[in-house]
Amino acid sequence: MEVPNYGRVEFSSVLFDLNGTLGAEGRVPEDVKQLLARLADRYTVVVLSADTFGTLEEEFRGLPVRVERVSSGAEKAEIAEGYKPYAAVGNGNNDVAMLEKAELAFCVIGREGATVDALLASDVVVTDVRDAIEMLLDERKLIATLRR
Repeated sequence: MEVPNYGRVEFSSVLFDLNGTLGAEGRVPEDVKQLLARLADRYTVVVLSADTFGTLEEEFRGLPVRVERVSSGAEKAEIAEGYKPYAAVGNGNNDVAMLEKAELAFCVIGREGATVDALLASDVVVTDVRDAIEMLLDERKLIATLRR
C-alpha cells in the first residue's frame, strides 16, 4: 500500500504475540479469532508465543493460522525473519526485536499492558488488538493513521 508522505508499505505475513496481545491469560476472544480468520484470507497469519499458559495449540485449532512456540524474544525474531516481509503485533519485551524488523509494527496496550521498548519499536499503537486487525483489513484506516 502507498501511504501519502510516508512511503510504500508491503508485507505478506502478519505475526502476532499471544499473551497480552491477542488475548489475556492465554485465551483469545471468539470475535478476535473470527477477525484472524478474515485476515488469513489476505495474509499468512502466524502466532509466535512462549505459551506461558499452555493454550497455544488449543486456542488456534481449526483456524487458518500457523502457531510457533518460542522460548525467547531472540528466537521469536529469528523465526520472524523467515516470514519477511511481515507486519508484527506485540506488547512485550520479547516482541521488541520482531517489531523492530517488521515492515509495519503495532503495539497493543491492553489489559496486560505493554513495555516502553515495545511501544518505541512500533509504528502504530492501539489499545485493542481488534483495532490493529481491522486496520490491516482496511488499508484506508492505516493510511489515515500513517500519512504525514
